[in-house]
Formats: sequence, C-alpha cells, structure tokens
Amino acid sequence: MTIETATLAGGCFWCTEAVFKDVIGVQAVESGYIGGTKEHPTYKEVCTGTTGHAEAIRVSFDNDVINYGQLLDIFLATHDPTQLNRQGNDIGTQYRSAIFPHSAEQEREALAALDRARPDWPQPIVTSIEPLGAWWPAEDYHQEYWEGEGQRNPYCLAVIPPKLRKLRKSFAEKVKEGAAA
Repeated sequence: MTIETATLAGGCFWCTEAVFKDVIGVQAVESGYIGGTKEHPTYKEVCTGTTGHAEAIRVSFDNDVINYGQLLDIFLATHDPTQLNRQGNDIGTQYRSAIFPHSAEQEREALAALDRARPDWPQPIVTSIEPLGAWWPAEDYHQEYWEGEGQRNPYCLAVIPPKLRKLRKSFAEKVKEGAAA
C-alpha cells in the first residue's frame, strides 16, 4: 500500500468531499482551506473572499488501487472546471477550481488530466494549477458533512446527488461497493 495525498478545490468542499468518500482506494478526505494568506482562517473569514483561500479537500489515497491521474479525471468530471471563481450559485475566489500538486510528478499529471478533460467540455477549462501552500483543516462540523447534516441541508440535497450520479455513471468501476446510490 502506497498512500499519497491530493489537494483539490472544486467549489463547495462539502460537495467534493462527498464524491471522493465513495471512491475506491480513498483512505480519507478532509475539508479545509488552502491558497490564501491568512493563518488559521475560519469558515466565516474564507466565505468573505478576502483571505485568498479556496474551499478544498485533501484526499489520502492508495496509489496501488487508484492513481493520481484517475483521481483528477474524477475531479474534473464531477464539478464544472469551466466556471471561473464559482460553482453554480457559489460565487467568489473561495469556490475556484484548482489543483494543488504535492510534487513535480503530480504537476505533470495535472497538466495531462486537464488535456484529457478538454474534449468533454464545450467551454475552456479554467482550473488552475497552484503552488501547494499551508493547509488549514476546516472546522470539525464541516468534516464528513454529507453523511450527517448535509442530508438535511436543501443546498446539499440539490447539489451533491447529481455529482454522485455522475460518479456512478462515468466511473462505476471506481465506486466503493455499498456506496449510497
């Protein structure tokens, strides 16, 4: 088992976390903040858009089961990488689409994944590749949000199920057995 880490921002971290929790080979998903200037930012501060952080997830995965390129393919297919500084009704730089590579090899893989995804989208992909900076875990109530409060949250109920359906339809062989439909 070779555990590696991917750091990805694709809009609301509740939504991206929910997708990756169902992917085989994923050992853990943590919601947090990256890419900004303020140390120890809070959710309230990040939501203002003034800290420079993105809502993001840090994914620990077994590279012997699923590789970084495959994770990026899932990432680029389950959110809209053509929307600049937004995902749906979530607007601001904190909702940008970004990849934060942990190595030069991950950066090469990120560029290749963006190239692979381009034919699938009618608009240009605006997902940025940004330097890996300080990671700040989100507050505890944001972790595993979909499994708890999220299933009662109207926003999550509108946004997350379509992402999970896309995961199951396009990447059925990469979905954990017993994952919720």
